[in-house]
Amino acid sequence: MASEAPPFWWEEPDWRVLALSPLSAIYAAAAGRGMRRAKREKIEAPVLCIGNFTVGGTGKTPVAIALAEQAKRMHLKPGFLSRGHGGSFAEPHVVDIDHDSARHVGDEPLLLAEHAPVAVTPNRAAGARLLLERHGCEFLIMDDGFQSARIHIDYALVVVDARYGIGNGRVIPGGPLRAKIVDQLVFTSGLLKMGEGTAADSVVRQAARAGLPI
Repeated sequence: MASEAPPFWWEEPDWRVLALSPLSAIYAAAAGRGMRRAKREKIEAPVLCIGNFTVGGTGKTPVAIALAEQAKRMHLKPGFLSRGHGGSFAEPHVVDIDHDSARHVGDEPLLLAEHAPVAVTPNRAAGARLLLERHGCEFLIMDDGFQSARIHIDYALVVVDARYGIGNGRVIPGGPLRAKIVDQLVFTSGLLKMGEGTAADSVVRQAARAGLPI
């Protein structure tokens, strides 16, 4: 995850963070307002979102797969909602592992599709309807989209990497956060710390003070 972002995001704040702080403040205000004011469509099935506080991967996809397998053991039919980063479909599309490639749908949706149907689309409400109506899914797992979802989320599980935590604690572009932690915790149902390390301890303490399960 850290290798995909500016190195200073994962270091103590310096002059670069200070120089970018006006832009970070604007981004943070817009992101927080967007989360608070978003109109979220209610879906005819439970929706579990696997998200993160920061830009980049934190191990969300393996968690989503594990939860889908658990859902199947509970005799539920799960389905995945994914934006499909790098994909090429304009309309909601259910991944076909025999014919689609990563160029068409993105890497992660191909992994997810080995375990349950995957609807790839930025319009997650449309993807949800596709999975429910055409594939009979009873339980939806949204891989990412925590900050930008326009559907009602019944449970938001946020994954934090124990090695990197939330980096320098600043919002894009001065740091890796997609919005201020206080704004994101309001919509968080539970926190999952992945891996070994202490970098996530500060946000774990914040979540614990907010009464969230860790």
